[in-house]
Amino acid sequence: MSHCRHFGVCGGCTVDDRAAIDKSLVLRNALIRAGYENPPVAPLVEIPLQTRRRADLGATRSGTVIALGLHKARNTEVVDMQECMLLDPRIFALLPPLRVLLRSLEGFRRVASVIINLLDNGPDILLRTDAVLTGPDRSKIIGFARAHNTPRISVATDKAEPEPIIILDAPVITLSGIPVEPAPGAFLQASPAGEAAIIAATLAGLPKLSTKSRVVELFAGIGTLTFALAKLARIEAYEGSLDAVAAQERAIRSENLAGRITLTQRDLTRRPLQNVDLAGVAAIVLDPPYAGAANQMKFLAASAIPRIIYISCNPNALGSDAYVIRAAGYRLLSATPIDQFPYSANLESVVVFDKLKQA
Repeated sequence: MSHCRHFGVCGGCTVDDRAAIDKSLVLRNALIRAGYENPPVAPLVEIPLQTRRRADLGATRSGTVIALGLHKARNTEVVDMQECMLLDPRIFALLPPLRVLLRSLEGFRRVASVIINLLDNGPDILLRTDAVLTGPDRSKIIGFARAHNTPRISVATDKAEPEPIIILDAPVITLSGIPVEPAPGAFLQASPAGEAAIIAATLAGLPKLSTKSRVVELFAGIGTLTFALAKLARIEAYEGSLDAVAAQERAIRSENLAGRITLTQRDLTRRPLQNVDLAGVAAIVLDPPYAGAANQMKFLAASAIPRIIYISCNPNALGSDAYVIRAAGYRLLSATPIDQFPYSANLESVVVFDKLKQA
């Protein structure tokens, strides 16, 4: 019996047995391809099922029939989700009333998308439709928010900027004790347990620091790692997304952390940090997008930074970037695989590199 009635159709899961892919071996092989002969890979950290707090769903209309769920593999057709072993039950419980809401909207003609982020005070929803919502549509969405205690619902047509249609309560997620108000549809780590495992492995990989040590964080997002790192050193954080920077800046001001964190909006793919920016830094922490950080790596490799901590969700990109680091004389200290994406080939990992001292 399959773990889910949708397996084989829905594109969310690629294997039916969670243990079918040896993810520790996946990480090990990526590092071997990078030139590390016997990589010290830690035991796999398994994240519990039904803890995913972020859902990026598609929706389609065919007459009065609404499909809401994930897309089929390599297909635009939406699989109407009736079961999921991954989603937090609080998100899954919203799907039936969301179908009813979607069916009633004049501004939803054929296709839509729904992003749900489960925050501290409830589900934050971003709804994108293929037509402009009417006045009655907006009233229905406001009624839905009140009925289901959603702190905020935002809407947008196609690729337009989201507009909050109702805010019942400031949407908040707490990151290492710091409350942050993310933008609608903001990127979050997939699960709280996965986030905690990433932070723990990152902090364990840091060198000995003082409160005056400088740590540079690249691709900092809304502060998932930033606020944890700021308890140990002075952080110089860089992030490309204006929305993410705005969210983190509000939190920094609110918590009086300007003396600990310097935040800069910068597209690191187009404008990677140069060697002069990295002088005197005790450690670099980077959590690049899925494609990796190829443009940035050559500058990191040419620097004299004693410690690099690389967080990855793509073993192939990790292998390519780690090859550049190894060729520059960095040894591998530790590698932690984190199974934040069960029933799939995706893998989160935290890898720590140390600069070999010249004899």
